[in-house]
Amino acid sequence: MTKTLFHNFTLFDGKSTENESDAWFVVEDGKLVDRGTGHTPSGTDEEVNLKGQFVMPGFLNVHSHLTSRPDTFDGGFGMSETESAVLAQQHLRQLLKSGVTYVRECGDSYDVDIKLKKMMKNGLLKHVPELQPSGRAMSMTGGHGDAPHAAYLTDSPDEMRKAVRTALKNGARVIKMMATGGVMTPGDFMADPQLSIEEMRTGVVEAHHKGIRASAHAEGNPGIQNALDAGMDSIEHGFYVTEKECQQMVKNGTFLTPTLIAEMNIPKYGHGVLPEWEIKKCEDALDDTYRNFKRAFKLGVKFTCGTDAGTPFNGFDKTPEEFEYLTKVGMTPAEAYQCSSLNSATLCDVAEDHGTLEVGKFADFQVLKADPLQDVTVVQQVDKQVYLKGKREF
Repeated sequence: MTKTLFHNFTLFDGKSTENESDAWFVVEDGKLVDRGTGHTPSGTDEEVNLKGQFVMPGFLNVHSHLTSRPDTFDGGFGMSETESAVLAQQHLRQLLKSGVTYVRECGDSYDVDIKLKKMMKNGLLKHVPELQPSGRAMSMTGGHGDAPHAAYLTDSPDEMRKAVRTALKNGARVIKMMATGGVMTPGDFMADPQLSIEEMRTGVVEAHHKGIRASAHAEGNPGIQNALDAGMDSIEHGFYVTEKECQQMVKNGTFLTPTLIAEMNIPKYGHGVLPEWEIKKCEDALDDTYRNFKRAFKLGVKFTCGTDAGTPFNGFDKTPEEFEYLTKVGMTPAEAYQCSSLNSATLCDVAEDHGTLEVGKFADFQVLKADPLQDVTVVQQVDKQVYLKGKREF
């Protein structure tokens, strides 16, 4: 196998909170096999001089909807499977170009993500990020996500059991359930509880039997509490999370995916374009969101990085902007990036191979012109270099 030496750069490895100057690492068969600073090793086959730039890990985005359209108020439900698949492939490329090298899905139409994952395994789909598919989400009849080809409609524990078993059979590697109403669904609200504790607990048990994680769309209460009592591994959105719920999350190791950019962009860009009821839901929640998340972070809740890509004005190139919002919760730039490199990799159960730039892990990284630890906005660089398993993609 070819050994490639990358050298002459400053490294943020995603684990430490500081940079390493004059850094180098060696990549063989897609993984780091050696790493250091100063004098470079001999015996490599190729060299890549990064000319004093800054290297950091590729991002993990743990909340995306590849078959959704960010240019519509409802995600563009109603497209054909072919249209959805073509868009999903384009969206994967956009994610990769932005620096995202691993994606966890949280609900897709037609199980398109599962089918794309199978193509990736068979070598038929290349030059895209690694993918953890969810397939269709679990919703109740008339609930958030109840749209054609987008959800399993589960109105009892038995129906949930059947749906989750079917999803796992089809290839889902994370199970997504709707614990509350949502922003994009007319007629329901963040405070509306939807799937019951008993229904969700049944889904969690079935997922855990197969070693698969379960996540809950849960924006308000009592739905957040219901999801926690059901044993969810992650709370998605969680805008109205309480102190008591934070304490329960810390005790149980439950992750929180705040998707701040999704909540920010609707009122920022939506006036005169989106329905006013949709904008009002986000505007009403913003002040509470930051207050609640600041408290959650101080209490030790583990935050992950997810953007809810595919929601209005929330394209698949926006992941780098999420870190700017995370710093407003009280995180340093390093802590914000570690929501991706450490916590997201742990949530996806892929920390052994992904997340940080350590020996033995995949060489998934991005090259920046400025120091990401000094200015969190530099990760938004449009013309960054992006490497997947040591091979340059952009």
